Amino acid sequence: MKLQPLADRIVAKSLEAEAKSPAGLYIPETAKEKPQVGEVLAIGKEVKEVKVGDRILYTKYGPNEVKIDGEELLLLKEEDVLAVVKK
Repeated sequence: MKLQPLADRIVAKSLEAEAKSPAGLYIPETAKEKPQVGEVLAIGKEVKEVKVGDRILYTKYGPNEVKIDGEELLLLKEEDVLAVVKK
């Protein structure tokens, strides 16, 4: 990746929303909400709470969307991360 975040910034990739509801119904693409879960790809030197590879839950309006080499990525501050998703 050619994007190195500075200070307390994080580069993440948004993970796909579920295609099926909990009740088993398939959700069409037009009805899906943007997911607020992503995978951390890179971190700045001041980031303390997350590491590369973590799955994170982030605020809906916190990240900036950028496109690098045809790939859509999120650039957000560490304070916009709400939680680390454990498996």
